[in-house]
Amino acid sequence: MNKQEVLTMAIVRWIPKRSVFDLANEFDRFWEDFLPMQASGRDTMWNPRVDMKDKKDEFVVTAELPGLTEKDIKITLKENQLVISGEKKVEEETDNETYHCCERSYGKFERAILLPTEIDANKTEARVKDGVLMIKLPKAEKVKPKEITISAK
Repeated sequence: MNKQEVLTMAIVRWIPKRSVFDLANEFDRFWEDFLPMQASGRDTMWNPRVDMKDKKDEFVVTAELPGLTEKDIKITLKENQLVISGEKKVEEETDNETYHCCERSYGKFERAILLPTEIDANKTEARVKDGVLMIKLPKAEKVKPKEITISAK
């Protein structure tokens, strides 16, 4: 390797906590951004962006679902998997309008998220506000950490 090749090499920062799931998400986003849309200029299937936060007693999942209401979204919890699905319908078009750009996604979506522990399904909560869905998934009592008191006998 000559001096010019060394100078033009990209430096990539190593992040020790980076998981396989992070890499899979990056690949998914890459293909979503660069695969061509169908001939109509609109997607027929799309995936909302999702974040999952692990708190002490619960998981909090947020999903970007712009333009959707609670009537457009279905949430299913089966075994250790959370499934968010629904459909974003195309706005009504008239013959008098011409699109010069059409980049928003429409159509059906389904997003499955593997949950790391058991959930108390009876205590889950979900709400949608300003295009953001928030789901609270309380951890089952048997998987919550228990503090053990030490006796001084």
